[in-house]
Amino acid sequence: MKEMQDMLRQAQQMQERLARVQEELAGKTVEASAGGGMVTVVVNGRQEIVSVRIEKEVVSPDDVELLQDLVAGAVNEAISRSRKMMADEMAKITGGLNLPGLF
Repeated sequence: MKEMQDMLRQAQQMQERLARVQEELAGKTVEASAGGGMVTVVVNGRQEIVSVRIEKEVVSPDDVELLQDLVAGAVNEAISRSRKMMADEMAKITGGLNLPGLF
């Protein structure tokens, strides 16, 4: 019975640490750009877009598709980097265990 209580206590402590890390990640950001820096996107650890910067030179009514592609590419790369940041932080707590549903 003592072992079960210890296990439950450890699980609760890990859950509390994970919650703290998730809150900390909300304040951390990653940045990605496309088109040689023509479009830059900043995403936080919650995979929320914090900012988008578009250089004037890439804004052309004659080539809207290029701008759309650059924005999509920068957003996708920023989200990917944010997910990696989250996975790296969570791995520090879980000791590298892949726990389903955490991220």
